[in-house]
Amino acid sequence: MQVTFQTVHFTADQKLKDYIEDKLQKVNKFYPKIIQSTVFLKLENSGQIKDKVVEIKMNVPGSTLVATNSDKTFEASFDDAIEIIKRQLKRLNEKSQAVR
Repeated sequence: MQVTFQTVHFTADQKLKDYIEDKLQKVNKFYPKIIQSTVFLKLENSGQIKDKVVEIKMNVPGSTLVATNSDKTFEASFDDAIEIIKRQLKRLNEKSQAVR
Protein backbone atom coordinates (compact mmCIF):
# COMPACT_ATOMS: atom_id res chain seq x y z
CA MET A 1 0.00 0.00 0.00
CA GLN A 2 1.26 3.44 -0.92
CA VAL A 3 0.95 6.14 1.77
CA THR A 4 0.98 9.84 0.87
CA PHE A 5 1.06 12.73 3.34
CA GLN A 6 -0.39 16.19 2.78
CA THR A 7 0.29 18.75 5.50
CA VAL A 8 -1.48 22.08 5.69
CA HIS A 9 -0.04 25.08 7.60
CA PHE A 10 2.94 23.15 9.04
CA THR A 11 5.60 20.51 8.34
CA ALA A 12 5.15 17.07 9.90
CA ASP A 13 8.12 15.47 11.62
CA GLN A 14 9.33 11.98 10.72
CA LYS A 15 8.20 10.50 14.06
CA LEU A 16 4.57 11.38 13.32
CA LYS A 17 4.81 10.00 9.77
CA ASP A 18 6.32 6.75 11.05
CA TYR A 19 3.55 6.42 13.64
CA ILE A 20 0.87 6.88 10.98
CA GLU A 21 2.51 4.50 8.49
CA ASP A 22 2.86 1.80 11.15
CA LYS A 23 -0.83 2.03 12.06
CA LEU A 24 -1.90 2.02 8.40
CA GLN A 25 0.10 -1.13 7.64
CA LYS A 26 -1.81 -2.93 10.41
CA VAL A 27 -5.13 -2.09 8.71
CA ASN A 28 -4.24 -4.38 5.79
CA LYS A 29 -5.44 -7.39 7.79
CA PHE A 30 -9.03 -6.13 7.60
CA TYR A 31 -9.00 -5.67 3.82
CA PRO A 32 -5.81 -6.69 1.97
CA LYS A 33 -6.72 -5.04 -1.36
CA ILE A 34 -5.99 -1.44 -0.27
CA ILE A 35 -4.34 0.45 -3.14
CA GLN A 36 -3.38 3.80 -1.66
CA SER A 37 -3.89 5.91 1.45
CA THR A 38 -3.64 9.67 1.61
CA VAL A 39 -3.41 11.31 5.03
CA PHE A 40 -4.18 15.02 5.32
CA LEU A 41 -2.82 16.70 8.46
CA LYS A 42 -4.22 20.16 9.15
CA LEU A 43 -3.94 22.80 11.85
CA GLU A 44 -7.19 24.66 12.41
CA ASN A 45 -7.38 27.66 14.65
CA SER A 46 -10.75 27.73 16.40
CA GLY A 47 -10.56 30.47 19.00
CA GLN A 48 -7.63 30.10 21.39
CA ILE A 49 -7.18 26.35 20.99
CA LYS A 50 -5.55 24.94 17.89
CA ASP A 51 -7.20 21.73 16.80
CA LYS A 52 -5.32 19.06 14.92
CA VAL A 53 -7.42 17.63 12.09
CA VAL A 54 -6.66 14.32 10.40
CA GLU A 55 -8.41 13.21 7.23
CA ILE A 56 -7.75 9.77 5.76
CA LYS A 57 -8.69 8.89 2.18
CA MET A 58 -8.20 5.24 1.35
CA ASN A 59 -8.54 3.91 -2.19
CA VAL A 60 -9.80 0.35 -2.50
CA PRO A 61 -11.02 -1.36 -5.68
CA GLY A 62 -14.39 0.15 -6.54
CA SER A 63 -14.57 2.89 -3.91
CA THR A 64 -12.83 5.47 -1.75
CA LEU A 65 -13.17 5.43 2.03
CA VAL A 66 -12.93 8.72 3.94
CA ALA A 67 -12.64 9.46 7.66
CA THR A 68 -12.06 12.81 9.36
CA ASN A 69 -11.47 13.62 13.00
CA SER A 70 -10.06 16.43 15.14
CA ASP A 71 -8.51 16.39 18.59
CA LYS A 72 -5.80 18.07 20.66
CA THR A 73 -2.99 15.94 19.18
CA PHE A 74 -2.44 14.40 15.76
CA GLU A 75 -1.97 10.97 17.29
CA ALA A 76 -5.36 11.06 19.04
CA SER A 77 -7.05 12.41 15.92
CA PHE A 78 -5.46 9.72 13.77
CA ASP A 79 -6.38 6.93 16.19
CA ASP A 80 -10.04 7.93 16.12
CA ALA A 81 -10.05 8.32 12.32
CA ILE A 82 -8.39 4.94 11.78
CA GLU A 83 -11.10 3.29 13.89
CA ILE A 84 -13.70 4.73 11.50
CA ILE A 85 -11.72 3.38 8.54
CA LYS A 86 -11.47 -0.05 10.21
CA ARG A 87 -15.25 -0.23 10.57
CA GLN A 88 -15.68 0.73 6.91
CA LEU A 89 -13.14 -1.88 5.80
CA LYS A 90 -14.79 -4.61 7.90
CA ARG A 91 -18.16 -3.74 6.37
CA LEU A 92 -16.66 -3.76 2.87
CA ASN A 93 -15.00 -7.12 3.52
CA GLU A 94 -18.26 -8.62 4.79
CA LYS A 95 -20.09 -7.41 1.68
CA SER A 96 -17.46 -8.86 -0.63
CA GLN A 97 -17.60 -12.23 1.16
CA ALA A 98 -21.40 -12.25 1.03
CA VAL A 99 -21.29 -11.83 -2.76
CA ARG A 100 -19.09 -14.90 -3.14
